[in-house]
Amino acid sequence: MNYVRNFAPWIVFAVIPSTHWQWGALAALAATVLIAAQDHRAGRGVDLLAYSTAVFFLVLTPVAFAVPDSGFHRYVGAASFAWLALTAWGSIAVGNPFTLVIARRSTPREIWGLPMFRRVNVVIAGVWAASFTITAVALYLIKANDLAGGVAIAAQAAGFVLPAMFTARYPALVQARYAG
Repeated sequence: MNYVRNFAPWIVFAVIPSTHWQWGALAALAATVLIAAQDHRAGRGVDLLAYSTAVFFLVLTPVAFAVPDSGFHRYVGAASFAWLALTAWGSIAVGNPFTLVIARRSTPREIWGLPMFRRVNVVIAGVWAASFTITAVALYLIKANDLAGGVAIAAQAAGFVLPAMFTARYPALVQARYAG
């Protein structure tokens, strides 16, 4: 459930009808601020994904309100997944997979320093990054080819659900493999 919480602003943005994208951007920005405030109060600090999310929606919200009929509106779903892909790939590139912060919330502190913990998180972050990349390309192609809105919704859902399913199962598979 930690992943749902961390991606809540993106989910909020995705579920608000695209005809009201400026309100979706504002709602996502509000969700970002709320989650960051909760994390700050709980002493967790703000993680890379939260900063990246804040930057995206801090830029998008005024643009969406200033030019609601912008041609960018058509491709904002693809752009949001591309931004998430850049965030995920970048976190791996700098050696700090964005999933580490999330995983530490449900993992005992003594595990955090183990090389396998880091490796599992590199793999998980890579799956998220690949999913975001594929979804960004798919959404761009869906919009460029004027495919039905249901296809875009399915692509967006798959872009979150598939890596979430992998994330839920992969650590247990690794643990079972090395347990005995």
